[in-house]
Amino acid sequence: MPENVAPRSGAPAGAAGGRGKSAYQDRDKPAQIRFSNISAAKAVADAIRTSLGPKGMDKMIQDGKGDVTITNDGATILKQMQVLHPAARMLVELSKAQDIEAGDGTTSVVIIAGSLLDSCTKLLQKGIHPTIISESFQKALEKGIEILTDMSRPVELSDRETLLNSATTSLNSKVVSQYSSLLSPMSVNAVMKVIDPATATSVDLRDIKIVKKLGGTIDDCELVEGLVLTQKVSNSGITRVEKAKIGLIQFCLSAPKTDMDNQIVVSDYAQMDRVLREERAYILNLVKQIKKTGCNVLLIQKSILRDALSDLALHFLNKMKIMVIKDIEREDIEFICKTIGTKPVAHIDQFTADMLGSAELAEEVNLNGSGKLLKITGCASPGKTVTIVVRGSNKLVIEEAERSIHDALCVIRCLVKKRALIAGGGAPEIELALRLTEYSRTLSGMESYCVRAFADAMEVIPSTLAENAGLNPISTVTELRNRHAQGEKTAGINVRKGGISNILEELVVQPLLVSVSALTLATETVRSILKIDDVMPATTRN
Repeated sequence: MPENVAPRSGAPAGAAGGRGKSAYQDRDKPAQIRFSNISAAKAVADAIRTSLGPKGMDKMIQDGKGDVTITNDGATILKQMQVLHPAARMLVELSKAQDIEAGDGTTSVVIIAGSLLDSCTKLLQKGIHPTIISESFQKALEKGIEILTDMSRPVELSDRETLLNSATTSLNSKVVSQYSSLLSPMSVNAVMKVIDPATATSVDLRDIKIVKKLGGTIDDCELVEGLVLTQKVSNSGITRVEKAKIGLIQFCLSAPKTDMDNQIVVSDYAQMDRVLREERAYILNLVKQIKKTGCNVLLIQKSILRDALSDLALHFLNKMKIMVIKDIEREDIEFICKTIGTKPVAHIDQFTADMLGSAELAEEVNLNGSGKLLKITGCASPGKTVTIVVRGSNKLVIEEAERSIHDALCVIRCLVKKRALIAGGGAPEIELALRLTEYSRTLSGMESYCVRAFADAMEVIPSTLAENAGLNPISTVTELRNRHAQGEKTAGINVRKGGISNILEELVVQPLLVSVSALTLATETVRSILKIDDVMPATTRN
């Protein structure tokens, strides 16, 4: 505004400047939101970065009640971590999605996402539009999946050695890695027993039940073809039943109760005597009906009523030589029915011989002073289910062993879903970086620049593996890149020997599905974060 022209009457001097400033701030806001989201998500990735690989560190997580978890499983760490920022929560969800899809690679997927976000920051600072970055990353992802598929080699489910190597690689980064020679075959056997290798396209892990029992060591873990229950036998006199006929009831074996609004008033001892006699006759009749079907092992579902099984009923069942196990959890009913071929019965009138399951042996096993387990084996109509009994000296060890076995089972499931393997040890990521860099040269303009940034971000996995193993990350990644440039596609970081070697010869392999899933999910999450340009609170509706 020229000096000799006065501002418009009524308008404050500097109003135009104020409007311009606020418009500038509004224009700047999406960039600030984007950088805030990226930095929050990167903080989550950095928090679990040290947990990657066989030499990765563990995290100790303490909840509000004081319970402690020790683990290096990415999904478990993030699930229990207190995360408030919405963008950081997206990385927690990313890890959960990888856990559901592949079961392994939950740490890698978050680290890759963090590295891609780091690349995005540099690209955004250079003034490249988020949409261009997002579309270029999608193009790089499609090419990356193609490269990984070219690198992979097919695998047959009959090739037991390869399945064992994959499970062992998964267990090597866990606390229980020294027991991998026991847990790997156990995981492979468990999966092979619940599927038909010729036709299976997936594995339902609900068919493999993991039972945790405190005491002993991880060496005492075992795979049982049948059913294992942690509940004790109620009538201690009967601990072994051969040719078992097993019934499962969901009703109470006790005298019927009145409802809340009614009550029985007994005025003299004769009436009291009659009540007791009728109660005795009622329970005896129930037990006789159970015995008439030929049942000799009775499972009773847990009830919210305290006396699901009265002492009198237990006395009669004992006399009739029927083994009783009460307090069966509701969520275990489906697995029990599938395993032993029994059907749950909700009323005594439906309790017939065709509702019973059968097994060669039902036996209560003593665990050398650390409690008892009930094993039901030799089921007549096996429903393709198995039970893994996990033992350990304390709760923390048992829980980590359970998580490790779950990861190993998921790795085998990945191979059933997509029967292809690739090398581990950072080899696929370096190959991706190299081949995507070559691919970026065939593109033009901003796209080429963004794909190159995507390629560079892939080097975070070998770099982190080297760093966690105590190697020099820069020299290790440089040498690895050089070996891959000379055509050694399977050269990777050998953490045990502290150098670079042909990782396939070291039997460090992983399913193709784990790597493809990690790359796809990480890229999708990064693209989602890039597209966010504002964060606003929602109204609280009643």
